[in-house]
Amino acid sequence: MAEPDKVHVGEVLPPRVVTPFDGFAALSQIVDAVQDCVKVHAVENTKQARLATYEATEVAKIKAAESVLKQYFEQSFAERRSNFDELFGRLDTALDRGDSQIVNSVLTGIVEMARTSPLANIGDLGQIRAALDDPNHVWEL
Repeated sequence: MAEPDKVHVGEVLPPRVVTPFDGFAALSQIVDAVQDCVKVHAVENTKQARLATYEATEVAKIKAAESVLKQYFEQSFAERRSNFDELFGRLDTALDRGDSQIVNSVLTGIVEMARTSPLANIGDLGQIRAALDDPNHVWEL
């Protein structure tokens, strides 16, 4: 069965007359909204640029530290050279791809190999981190 048509009861309003003031107010609202949008866009672009700079800096630090550590490993762990080369190759690939999950896995593997080696006996790893952060540190191998 079809529903009967509903009858709407109410008052018909006359069309609204838009004054020049109404038009100017609407234009002002549009201009304000666009200005707000431009400001937010600029702020977000600045944040993205800062994050990109931070990322590039941290990746450069990692690669610099990797270079020093790889040299140490090559000299100190001749028998493990191929294993470390493979792990650092995978680390480079993961960093280039931006795949943090693989970076984490590879770093875990590197740390586990390091724990079972003489590297674990070299002392406080916090001091090593401070040395890696110091661009004037001289490494004696």
